[in-house]
Amino acid sequence: MEETGLSKILRAKNTIFTFKDIALLWKETEANLIKRRINHYVRTGKLYSPRRGIYAKDKNYDRWELATKIYTPSYISFETILAQAGVIFQYYGQIFVASYLSREITVDNQAYVYKKIKDTILTNNAGIEIKNNYSLASPERAFLDTLYLYKEYHFDNLSPLNWEKVFEILPIYQNKKMEKRVQKYFENIQKAAK
Repeated sequence: MEETGLSKILRAKNTIFTFKDIALLWKETEANLIKRRINHYVRTGKLYSPRRGIYAKDKNYDRWELATKIYTPSYISFETILAQAGVIFQYYGQIFVASYLSREITVDNQAYVYKKIKDTILTNNAGIEIKNNYSLASPERAFLDTLYLYKEYHFDNLSPLNWEKVFEILPIYQNKKMEKRVQKYFENIQKAAK
């Protein structure tokens, strides 16, 4: 029976599991039994625990997936997405995450920066993609999340953004001043294109 529990984890698409994920995967409700099995797998090296209450198949887990499992709901956003999209040129080693709290933590020498945004924004799926078992912002959503938290922010290159999508997502922030700032960025882009 124990091996089937482990094989279910190893066959799953996720690289990161919470206690609750494992209980659902095993269809098991007996908490002590689940704890004993998990602890056995960690002790014998069959599972890896990067942080208390979080488990991975091995040390090669997806760090973005871990970022969204530590605090939920959350999604990858801000500088992590903007740098990947070429909107900012500065490299950041940290993984930036939109969440219901602000916190900086380090797990396995990886820094995670959680930035608090309002629940109504956090739980709105506009501009959020689900990829590889975690949620991440589109470049347009990451741009707006960043503008929402920082009134003055230097973006190196706004040309990768789809402005139609920016204006589609913008109403979820319910912020008139932010709408004006977005409009100004858009007008500057159009001027520069002429």
